[in-house]
Amino acid sequence: MNISGAGSGDYSRAHPTQREPAGELGQDDFLKLMITQLQNQDPMNPMESGEFMSQIASFTTASGMDQLQKSFSEFQQDMRANQALQAASLVGREVLVETDAGRLPADGEMTGIVQLPSAVANANIHIHNAAGERVRTLATGEQPSGDYRFAWDGRADDGRTLPPGAYRVTASTQVEGEERSLRVMNSAPVVSVTLAGENERGPRVNLDGIGEMALSDIRRVQ
Repeated sequence: MNISGAGSGDYSRAHPTQREPAGELGQDDFLKLMITQLQNQDPMNPMESGEFMSQIASFTTASGMDQLQKSFSEFQQDMRANQALQAASLVGREVLVETDAGRLPADGEMTGIVQLPSAVANANIHIHNAAGERVRTLATGEQPSGDYRFAWDGRADDGRTLPPGAYRVTASTQVEGEERSLRVMNSAPVVSVTLAGENERGPRVNLDGIGEMALSDIRRVQ
């Protein structure tokens, strides 16, 4: 599209100047008054910079607050709508959240990630049942730094097959002879979304076997 022939007249017709309602002091009028005041001030007693800035601040506060509040309200509404769309698109998707709550499905494995800040000779991933009892320990063996993906098939250390449901996952490793905890992220499908109310920060997602969490708690979509 050739726009080289567009002149200032065309722009004026397309974007007419917005005039202030009669009786109201617009920004142009205010600036003209301030310039006139500066030009006519007593050179032996000039206006203090603080006084000058105070007048500007008073005007911008009075004239711009309503527009600022309106713009912020519109921005909040747009953000809520965008977050609602994002959350709704996650229903049925598998997501990773940073939590020790895990879910063993009836026909699959419990999966997640352990974050290794540095290379390790070995890290242990502990699975705990609802009573808090440790039922299985998975050893990673030697691993480089980064994300280590784990999968648990539901078998206990003694070989028993445990029922599906909620479990807790912790991980640790030895660093200079001391036991150090590691960050764990568990995966679960999103089953529903709760939209944010007027005074709430954002929508919440309901994860199968884990429960309700904030949209911001999701670290990765698989």
